[in-house]
Amino acid sequence: MVKKNSKVKKISYEKAWRILASVRIMLGFVFLWAFLDKTFGFGMATAPDKAWISGGSPTTGFLKFGVNQNSPFVDLFSGLAGLAWVDWLFMAGLLGIGVALILGIGLRVAAMTGSLLLIMMWAAVLPLENNPVIDEHLIYAAVLVVIAGSPRKWSLTDWWLSQDFVKKNKWLW
Repeated sequence: MVKKNSKVKKISYEKAWRILASVRIMLGFVFLWAFLDKTFGFGMATAPDKAWISGGSPTTGFLKFGVNQNSPFVDLFSGLAGLAWVDWLFMAGLLGIGVALILGIGLRVAAMTGSLLLIMMWAAVLPLENNPVIDEHLIYAAVLVVIAGSPRKWSLTDWWLSQDFVKKNKWLW
């Protein structure tokens, strides 16, 4: 219990929203970096010879070797490995979600598609190794939902909402 005259400093709502904006931008960079590394093969998670621009498949590694072989969905996910439409959809998702989070625009769409992607990745690794239910994919998905409903600090929201195509398509808010 904290005493009334305690030196514990309260955080203001404004500071909290700025912290959440920082989290949004950092999470956006997680998605954007995955896109860039898989596209160009910077040697972090993707070797240059396995890069998308070198003819590699950005989904094959995870879908062939990252899916838990005991997962009830192993056949579904393994069957998607290396399909061109899956590669394009996955890469478009990484790029779109990353850019949307960094710029603070289209956050509803980014939260929905990002959460779907993360939940699919969670399902691919079931049963989990370290916890029976929760892993980082679900935590990231929950953070995306919180971000989508939060104030748009440090963002291009005002500019985004002034665009005619966004005004006509409210789902882009």
